[in-house]
Amino acid sequence: MGSDSPDHSAFVLMGITVLLWGFSWVVMKQLSHLIGPFDLVASRYAIGFLALLAMLLVSRQPLRCPPFWLTVGTALFQTTAFQCLAQFALVAGGAGHVVMLSYTMPFWVLLFAWALLGERPAPAHMVGFVLAALGLVCVIAPWRGLGGMLSSLLALAGGASWGVGVVLTKRLFLRHKVNVMTLTAWQMLLGALFTLPLALWMPQMAPHWGAQLVLGLLYMGVLASAVGWGLWMMVVRRVSATVAGMSALGVPVLTIILAWLLLNEHPTWLDISGAALMMAGLVVVTLAPARGRRPAR
Repeated sequence: MGSDSPDHSAFVLMGITVLLWGFSWVVMKQLSHLIGPFDLVASRYAIGFLALLAMLLVSRQPLRCPPFWLTVGTALFQTTAFQCLAQFALVAGGAGHVVMLSYTMPFWVLLFAWALLGERPAPAHMVGFVLAALGLVCVIAPWRGLGGMLSSLLALAGGASWGVGVVLTKRLFLRHKVNVMTLTAWQMLLGALFTLPLALWMPQMAPHWGAQLVLGLLYMGVLASAVGWGLWMMVVRRVSATVAGMSALGVPVLTIILAWLLLNEHPTWLDISGAALMMAGLVVVTLAPARGRRPAR
């Protein structure tokens, strides 16, 4: 199906992805005192790769690497750089809301997709982005302090890296016929390999092994990584990069709700207002008519 055709099943897939990723932030917070941040990133991707490899072997799907350089770029920007920069931001002392800066990704996607893919946003898309941007500002509340300039810049760089990865993934799907599960497996493998040097060389706490850590790593590896990223790839293939990026804003909204219910973190009125604005922006973009890409030169 073309990226500019309405595909309601894509938003069902994105809804499942939002549930998996929203809960993953709660799991990461609970694991933060049990394992170092880079060990967590490398482990989740290694487990995700093994889970996908088993599924590929059982279902007898192709194992051959998709077009190499686009796959490397996707893994480098969308998995390794995004996750490691977000973890760096937290290690550098940023407050919890700094994580929300990672979800500036849709705004970076808008710029990169417009420049590199020719995906021109419709006027309704711009209205939705303005609403979502206002909501994100309310949630981040920069006037309260962002935990230091370094952590803020790292988190923003993480969002920009994810944005580049989304556009590279979309370009890969536009130019080549790719098996989604195979692509996701290679992304997990390369993401783990790219993160391994940081896990080995960066100072961090030793893992405290136990049932909580094992179950948490299984969730992060199998559900949040293997399943979550696989569903995300399907969404990016089915809709425009702009709409896919925008739909990911459901994750910080759900994270606020789950942190309130599970971690006893009570949202402020600004948090609630910001979540409402982001949801309004999502609705506007979802219902907006699609606009095609400009003709390739």
